[in-house]
Amino acid sequence: MGYIRGNDLPRYVTTRTIRARDRPVFGVDVHSGDVRGDSPSYALVILDPVDEDDPDAPDADGPMARVTRDVVSFRKLCRLIDDREPLYVATDNAYELAADKGALVNFLRSLPDGTRLVQVTGAERPEPLSRVASRHGIPYGKKPMKEAEASARLAAANVGHEVTAFTDETTVKVSRGRSTGKGGWSQDRYTRRIHGNVRKRTRQVQSKLNEANLDFERDVTEKYGGYANATFAVEARPEDIPVSNSRAGDVRVEVERERRDGIEYEPLVKRRDRVIVGIDPGTTTAAAVVGLDGTVHALYSSRTGDTAEVTEWIVEQGRPIIVAADVEPMPETVEKFRRSFDAAGWRPTTDLPVDEKLHRTREASYANDHERDALAAALYAYDDHEDQFERIAAKTPPRLDRGAVIAGVVAGGSSVEAVIEDLSEDDGGDGDDDDGEEADPTEPDRTEEEETIRRLRERVDRLESHAESLEDDLDERDDRIAELEGELEESKREERIEARTRRAVSRLERETDRLERERDEAQERVADLERKVETLKELWRLDHSNFGDVAEGRGLVSVKVVEQFTLDALDAADDAYGLVAGDVVYLRDASGAGRRTAERLAEAEPRAVIRGEGNLSDVADEVLFERAIPVVPGDAVPVREVDELAVASEEDLTAAVEEWEERAEERRRDEKAERIDRIISEHRAGRTLPETEE
Repeated sequence: MGYIRGNDLPRYVTTRTIRARDRPVFGVDVHSGDVRGDSPSYALVILDPVDEDDPDAPDADGPMARVTRDVVSFRKLCRLIDDREPLYVATDNAYELAADKGALVNFLRSLPDGTRLVQVTGAERPEPLSRVASRHGIPYGKKPMKEAEASARLAAANVGHEVTAFTDETTVKVSRGRSTGKGGWSQDRYTRRIHGNVRKRTRQVQSKLNEANLDFERDVTEKYGGYANATFAVEARPEDIPVSNSRAGDVRVEVERERRDGIEYEPLVKRRDRVIVGIDPGTTTAAAVVGLDGTVHALYSSRTGDTAEVTEWIVEQGRPIIVAADVEPMPETVEKFRRSFDAAGWRPTTDLPVDEKLHRTREASYANDHERDALAAALYAYDDHEDQFERIAAKTPPRLDRGAVIAGVVAGGSSVEAVIEDLSEDDGGDGDDDDGEEADPTEPDRTEEEETIRRLRERVDRLESHAESLEDDLDERDDRIAELEGELEESKREERIEARTRRAVSRLERETDRLERERDEAQERVADLERKVETLKELWRLDHSNFGDVAEGRGLVSVKVVEQFTLDALDAADDAYGLVAGDVVYLRDASGAGRRTAERLAEAEPRAVIRGEGNLSDVADEVLFERAIPVVPGDAVPVREVDELAVASEEDLTAAVEEWEERAEERRRDEKAERIDRIISEHRAGRTLPETEE
């Protein structure tokens, strides 16, 4: 809890301003998160007016409004708005409270009657909050709570634009609260009663609207026994209408403001700020008003409007300090406006080209070319004086109206120092001197020199006070810089620790991966060795369990393995363990061999060839068949392998060879019969039989 004291308030907020309000002002800014994300939190500052009847209410120099600061969720913020019904909900950006236009409209619809959403930084093109706060003498900080407080103070000073999606017209609808389809045997009486109650409630609403002297139009749908519904289009806001949403028995009353086509921004008060006015005279007279910050305030154009009408419109918008034209020389009509406002004049060195005017006014909306020309003149005048405005504002003390100082320099032709001195004297200085008090008759009159010395001393005191204030600001900034440097150093230290941690983790992960690979390889070797041991055990069992068969010439036979039926593979096997006559050869892959490869195998004169994967080519099969070398399938003679050693059952091999010999004999008979048939056929055809090898 805190207070706003008299010297903390901007020049626009007086004791009367705060105390005249019977409702608080909320200032809101995003504290953490994002409205488009999950669960954003908000910095909330509440300015509560102090009741004059409150015994704790101090005088004008004391606290004038209590300040409450808190961090709340969006749900709690909405609940506080419903409970407290503030006059303003102020923010620097309305879309900090809604993710999109639809959500913003729903938020505006949910506000209590009389509560307004205020964007303190302007309309569609908002300024930085820091600039607005500085222009109005409001304390500002970059932390969310400081920004929320600045927004609340600006709104309390009637600075900003109301964000609205509704017109000032409200629809009041009186309708049936129940369906007429449930009457049973007495449905007619039931329906007549409902329609009669709707008509009765309609007359009550109309009577209240008349008593409030409100303009409205009524539209009634008559039904059996009364009204089915009635609609009132009332020219007023819901808070000004003595009717609210209700539902009682047979009748329902709904109050809803009419929607606009989009989101609009309306100034809280009629502007009386210093402004720049651009005028385009002619058959259609147009005028444009631009603020001292370059913001477009209003546009005007009329075919029938005379000078008085245009002047009245300009006066409603603000106090001109510059009147501008878009042509050289300045038209007489524009010069008359300039003289009537005692303002400075501005004109270009040459007539402004149309393309330049189009480019300068590209972001503004205007109704015709005349409004465009007037707006271009005002904006170019602002561009020409922008640096001067900033220099004047930088030299202006916070307690003085910057617009008044700029007007005195630009329109009055005085120096900044002279204008500040004049305004300070007119304002009674800081309020700490005795100029505003009645002169003491017992005090002797001062001479002119003494009065000059007194004023100079007062000026020195003010400058020293201002210098002390600046020194305090510098000390605060130095402290903040030191704080930020400490935070930066801490962040760097944490980042270094995090980097070392990441490197250590990466190193451990690499070491873990290496150990896991070694473990997997060792496990594979162990599994391979275990398989070999099991095979050796099996061979040992076969050898010793069938010892009697071995003694009788039946048992195991050695097999020499050839990986592939190629010349290179045969040479490799021959180099490894030699291929001699009587060997049993196991072709692991029997496919792909040609004649030369088959003849190379046949030269070794093997006892038999065991075929593994794949089939022999026709050429290889023919060569081995002619050499009477048995070729038996691997599934008929299973081969057991241990590294380079392989054995097979003698019994299986003998049986397979015998089966191959039977097939070979049958194949020879078939070939011989085929040859005889061919000889007979050729003889019958009268052909000469060529010599054969037989």
